[in-house]
Amino acid sequence: MKRITLLGSTGSIGTQTLEVLRSNPDKFQLGAMSFGTNVDLGAKQANEFKPSVICTGDQTAADQLRGKLHYQAEILFGLDGLTEVAVSEADMLVNAVMGRVGLEPTLKAIESGIDVAIANKETLVTAGHLVTEAAEKQGVSLLPVDSEHSAIYQCLHGNVDKEVSQLILTASGGSFRDYKRSDLENVTVDQALNHPNWSMGAKITIDSASMMNKGLEVIEAKWLFNMSYDKISVIQHRESIVHSMVEYVDGSVLAHMGTPDMKVPIQYALSHPERLALQGGQRLKLWEVGKLHFEEMDYERFRLLKLAFDAGRAGGTAPTVLNAANEAAVDLFLNRKISFLDIETIVERALNDHQTSQNPPLEEIIEVDRSVRSAVLADLT
Repeated sequence: MKRITLLGSTGSIGTQTLEVLRSNPDKFQLGAMSFGTNVDLGAKQANEFKPSVICTGDQTAADQLRGKLHYQAEILFGLDGLTEVAVSEADMLVNAVMGRVGLEPTLKAIESGIDVAIANKETLVTAGHLVTEAAEKQGVSLLPVDSEHSAIYQCLHGNVDKEVSQLILTASGGSFRDYKRSDLENVTVDQALNHPNWSMGAKITIDSASMMNKGLEVIEAKWLFNMSYDKISVIQHRESIVHSMVEYVDGSVLAHMGTPDMKVPIQYALSHPERLALQGGQRLKLWEVGKLHFEEMDYERFRLLKLAFDAGRAGGTAPTVLNAANEAAVDLFLNRKISFLDIETIVERALNDHQTSQNPPLEEIIEVDRSVRSAVLADLT
């Protein structure tokens, strides 16, 4: 039985990870978990799976949780608690938190020799060089959970890198894929949160609408698969049936297809290299889909995607700035303090104002992240 630590249990990926565990009680056991401040759902999950260690986002949530548990568990809170949970005795850490907060716990888990199933793309975007170097040093596996990266991982299986011509990430286009730039001036938060294909958390849904989510995935792919940006491309695919593709030097293209359901890549990351039977999920029926559509990506229309490529190529602290500015801007948009198009303006300004430093240590990355977020907020006052 594989013992799992889950960071971010109450989020979209977290709840679906628990569905996989619930469907395979003979394969997986939840040893530790974390969540933010959704105490009611967190307590319900804990009482069902009974992890021995739980971390909450703050002390108030921890105090509330103590009164709702029906069994004895160690309860921690905050970033220190999150890091402690990450190094709990486990065979695999599932990093499903949102944002840069997942970086330090992931590094600590890797240092402890724990394999990582990573859904928190910001960890690799912010400090991909540190994470991949640590994983290689410790002999730890980094297994992708994002559907696009899981697709590439499976299409690459058994093939050497030198045979690969390019990795092709697919993008649905998000909530505003049929909008012209002039149509985006006055779009609302509710409109942005209305994704046509996927059910996801608020932040990632906004990122999908702006195409920043795909930009973060491009940078993540570079680190996961040790691939240059010249060998990574993005195409728009409305149906989200082809999750991604790999083109080889002989012109062959391997595509991974499936329904828009995150439980399949989550389950594969947990069970790898074994494949488990799909429990209750919807299977792909191509004759019902009928047609698949693919379009060339418009980098002028989706400026944040271009900025992500630019930041990735610049390397060093540039992706850290990209991610920090975007997280701060998205939070402001969700709180209705800026417009949708202000997000890309804020990100671009942050990148232009930054002097990139190469091969930054963790302390510098944390400081750059902090200073960028502070600068974004300061610009509003």
